Amino acid sequence: MGLSDTLYRLARPGVKYAQAALHWKQLTFTSAPPIFGNAKPKSGSHLLTQILGGFCQIAPYTYVDTDPVRTVKATGGRYSAAETLSHLTRIPRGVIGWGYVDATAENLAFLCQPERVNYFIYRDPRDMLVSHIFFATDMHTGHGMHEYYQNLSDFDERLKVAITGIDQDGLYMVSVKQRYEGVFQWLEQPTVLCIRFEELINDRERILNQMLDQVEKTGYKIPTPREQALETLLETIQPKKSKTFRSGKTGEWKKYFKDEHKALFKDVAGDLLVKLGYESNNDW
Repeated sequence: MGLSDTLYRLARPGVKYAQAALHWKQLTFTSAPPIFGNAKPKSGSHLLTQILGGFCQIAPYTYVDTDPVRTVKATGGRYSAAETLSHLTRIPRGVIGWGYVDATAENLAFLCQPERVNYFIYRDPRDMLVSHIFFATDMHTGHGMHEYYQNLSDFDERLKVAITGIDQDGLYMVSVKQRYEGVFQWLEQPTVLCIRFEELINDRERILNQMLDQVEKTGYKIPTPREQALETLLETIQPKKSKTFRSGKTGEWKKYFKDEHKALFKDVAGDLLVKLGYESNNDW
């Protein structure tokens, strides 16, 4: 990160706060309920943050936090439960937070309070794996799997490893089944609006209305009329502006999964897709 980038990140909160204060004609931002947007990695987090940015235009929020709160460190390893909770609690009131956070007892106790709003976005595991491979191989040279994937002969071999996971020579990545164990924990939370990436792409207005409803379930009334609020959120969705954008499509796994990959996925993941509602049975 260059000096100019560092200076911008340091100055950004103050600038955004001043802009919000001018726009909403107020100096404190405590009336609207706290919002946290959570995501399964490579499942639409940047699409979600674009929408969260739209919330700053329709209700008195100052800005969306620049950095995600993570359970797993970007450089590898995991934050302790106390460290993750500390990162969550440091998000100022009026700032919309987001991240990749596990459903631990500590995180649930803090996030799933009646006065808070929570979103969790997830994706068809097959599409997630394809997105993960392209990201780790071609887009993020600092990814823990980058060098290993680069050294494999082709996409087919990378997909096999992504499905099974790996634990050798100090390199560790869980299987696709293990990746989704935490998703079910979020799906079980009645106070969390769980969003399928596919529905956000293909049934956008319905999902955005649900997101607006989730805020007002706390008893807070969004000051922007619903029709105008919906239009604003729709306009914020511009996938191509995301640095990690590749296709933004659903069902792309069909281009990459050969019979051997399908068989391996079923062997490793069992009825994962059925439990998630992406397939009615294991005959796909």
